[in-house]
Amino acid sequence: MSDTRARIYRHIESHPGVHFRELTRALDLATGQVQYHLARLDRITSESVNGRTHYYTASFGPWERHAIAFLRRETARDILVTLIGHGAARPSEVTDHLDIARSTLEHHLDGLVKYDIVEKRRDEGRVTLALCRPDLTVELLAAVDPTVPDRLSDRFTRLLDQLFESG
Repeated sequence: MSDTRARIYRHIESHPGVHFRELTRALDLATGQVQYHLARLDRITSESVNGRTHYYTASFGPWERHAIAFLRRETARDILVTLIGHGAARPSEVTDHLDIARSTLEHHLDGLVKYDIVEKRRDEGRVTLALCRPDLTVELLAAVDPTVPDRLSDRFTRLLDQLFESG
């Protein structure tokens, strides 16, 4: 295995769910160079979530890959941490706790529900949110930190939602 390929593998191994642009930035490699080596790494798998391709070692299953991709997004991560702390919560409790717009919550819930990370329970016409796999979510949370660009993107989205909600 070439030195460059080994560097890419080690980075993905230590940063599961890293997306392509972050991988090129972190390793200071050209996009074509990274594409070339990724195509030759058979122990790497990718998953496209919300328009971003994330990379993982083969040790992660589909559910874990999706969960990690969402844990790399600051707002989705905050939602999951809130549900870990509350066990289950109504959407209004989550939006109040995080000071986010309901539309922001729903945007993130679309994917979280689609990939069975969060479930929406309907009891007598009221919606409650709960984690589908709380223990595994907590385990994965310890392995993933959102990157600075991910955090900035989420904060910008929150700001726009707050402006549109108040305006």
